[in-house]
Amino acid sequence: MLYTTVAALAAALLLFTWLGLRARLADGGLDDYVTARNSQGARALGLSFLASGMGGWILFAPPEVGALVGPVALAGYAIGAALPFIVFAYCGPAIRRYLPEGRSIGEFAQACYGNSVRRWVSLISVLYMLCFLTAELTAIGAITSLLSGINGGIAVIGVAVTTLIYTAWGGLRASLMTDRWQGLLLILLLIVVGFVALRQLPDMANTAALPSIPVGSALSVALTLIIAVTAANLFHQGYWQRLWAAKNDAALGRGALLGGAITVVVVALVGGLGITAAMSGLDLGTPPIPFFALLNNAPPWLTIPALVLALTLVASSVDTLQNAMASLAVTEKKGLSLTGARWVTVTLMVPVVIVALQGVSVLRLFLIADLLCATAVVPVLMGLWSRMTTKAAIAGALAGLAGAVLPGWVAGGTLMSGLVVASFPGGIPTLGPFAGALIASAAVSLLMVLLLPRRQPQ
Repeated sequence: MLYTTVAALAAALLLFTWLGLRARLADGGLDDYVTARNSQGARALGLSFLASGMGGWILFAPPEVGALVGPVALAGYAIGAALPFIVFAYCGPAIRRYLPEGRSIGEFAQACYGNSVRRWVSLISVLYMLCFLTAELTAIGAITSLLSGINGGIAVIGVAVTTLIYTAWGGLRASLMTDRWQGLLLILLLIVVGFVALRQLPDMANTAALPSIPVGSALSVALTLIIAVTAANLFHQGYWQRLWAAKNDAALGRGALLGGAITVVVVALVGGLGITAAMSGLDLGTPPIPFFALLNNAPPWLTIPALVLALTLVASSVDTLQNAMASLAVTEKKGLSLTGARWVTVTLMVPVVIVALQGVSVLRLFLIADLLCATAVVPVLMGLWSRMTTKAAIAGALAGLAGAVLPGWVAGGTLMSGLVVASFPGGIPTLGPFAGALIASAAVSLLMVLLLPRRQPQ
């Protein structure tokens, strides 16, 4: 069984590498390498948004939220995962018209507000994507060790190296090519694994019930997840690349809506498996991992498609993030060559792999990065408003930082208590910092616009 599992994982990685290398090598120089400008139709974009947004996290977080908090919080998670695509569907065409030759969120921030805001926005984006990359590689290592006798470090290195081979060579086009097949494959594997695992569950007792958490608490968790996931993903450079990769505005709109719709369904289905596992009385483990608890009673052969599913999820997000990091580096460092961009991709992965091999939890760092995104997302998107000013954006972002700390400060009575709450001790997301950041940044930005109605020249 061990050799069969290794062979299946190796075959999946080789398939992704082959698909990526088959993608047409960027022939438009550096710009084509990082944007594949005006080349993708709606279906390709939809599958790419889905595959890029999915990752190993969906096998952990949505099932746990569903099992412990219930369907209301799960609905918030599903909406939060899809909402960035909806934002791009409706705001993306305006961004393309405002910056037709754009390549990154940093360039958009610069066009709206100048270099100072651009540097801050790019820093937040890099921090978020580094956390995402580390979390995904850590997840595949943990899943591999959990479901097989294979050392998880082998899977970490295998995914990092194979995705690097085709993204460093083919750039965004390679990532887009693999996304199409990875999106279809993960849907198929999820259906197979979920269907077989559910058939092995014991009959539910008459007393089986949904989690008993109060509705108010469930709504608080749902709102927290919506704000955190949406704000963070709007700083995902990989999504911004796809904005300019669309053939036209119509393709972008349809593709983003398609990706968002499928994302809602996938997150809801995976989370629903967690709810079912909990209601069936299964031992969810400590810490709870409902999705993998389902596999305990399943046939041994199901381990292989489950592992390939996890590998597909992680590879699809990792290759996107690798090229997204290179894209940001290219736009931040003027004069960087195509060869230089490839080396940037490789270099950035070294510390990520080293941290991922340690197997440590990065959830707390992830939440802090999410919160930083929430402090700036409204001022950044308000750049599309002709009355928005640089001073308003900076004031709004600073107010977002203060708003993130304020709820804990008020509750605890000291600035230090506010900082502690905003750093999420125990890795537990709470609504106060996220709501405070979002409300304060939006309110101060709007107030500054009313006080300084004329946009400053760039």
